[in-house]
Amino acid sequence: MTHKDYEGLVTPRCFDPGAWGPAAEPVSSGGRGGAWFVESGSLSAVLRKYLRGGLVARVCMSAYLYLGENRVRPFSEFRLLSSLHARGFPVPKPIAAGYQRAAFAWYHGAILVERLNGTVPLAGCIGHLSSGQWSVLGKTLRQFHDAGVFHADLNCFNILVSEDDFYLIDFDKGVIRQDARPDARWKSANLSRLHRSLQRLNWPRGAGDLASRWAELELGYQGRA
Repeated sequence: MTHKDYEGLVTPRCFDPGAWGPAAEPVSSGGRGGAWFVESGSLSAVLRKYLRGGLVARVCMSAYLYLGENRVRPFSEFRLLSSLHARGFPVPKPIAAGYQRAAFAWYHGAILVERLNGTVPLAGCIGHLSSGQWSVLGKTLRQFHDAGVFHADLNCFNILVSEDDFYLIDFDKGVIRQDARPDARWKSANLSRLHRSLQRLNWPRGAGDLASRWAELELGYQGRA
């Protein structure tokens, strides 16, 4: 599955980091590994393989049960990103998604998305964000939630920062929910997940405290900043 803007530029070898040689640079921050920055004359992208987490990863790290092409995880994420990007949401533009059947009823998958150059993960810049920027982040998250967009792993590594702009990445298992009411329980659970990831960081001197920064984020989320 390839975005129309990249038709003819993507081949199956593009999903193999080894095929990129020195042009593939492992992404070191966040996640479970399995992601690379890849560069060529026509592409500046992030290649991400689908890897399991938790206890199941000890047995089967990268294979998923095949239930039909329409349900493979790379294609689901590609479709969601395509829709969000076309609607103007701050997400990376998808380039291509692919999968390979494995033994029995399993498959391995990968996705290519455009690299958001000039951005850094939220986890790496909390010491440099003003209170106003935290409010902007809250407003950005509210825009996703108002549209029913559920990010299954909203954490401080899946939010990228570029000056006053914020982007959400890694929409594996993400969906658009029908229940988009302001008091929908999934929204508060989504924010709580982000809060827990921020709690696990070592906040640098001068970054302020999480309580005050989170209060600013909530003001932006509520439209009161």
